Amino acid sequence: MSNNDDNNNALVIQENAAQHRFEATKNGQLAGFVEYNVLSDALMFTHTEVIEAFEGQGVGSALAKHVLAQARQQGKLVIPVCQFIAGYIRKHREQYADLVRPDVQRAFKI
Repeated sequence: MSNNDDNNNALVIQENAAQHRFEATKNGQLAGFVEYNVLSDALMFTHTEVIEAFEGQGVGSALAKHVLAQARQQGKLVIPVCQFIAGYIRKHREQYADLVRPDVQRAFKI
């Protein structure tokens, strides 16, 4: 059985650059997204939304983990304007705090 046949593993996250967001789909349906703005040295995450039918299934956490990994891979800092992303960084400080400048950490209580 492939991952696409298993509902628990069917989450796919892709960047939709035209709409400035990363989108998570599950079984072909939009499950959630993280909107962003690209700055010269940072990605500013402005909004995260999980579609109601997919709440409680780890979609938000999977998106947060993915977008933070993307920022790291691109060598960009993170400005977590979105409270969900800021909260995720707070919960996983040891993994992600280095992506956020100290002054920005103070501003977003990270």
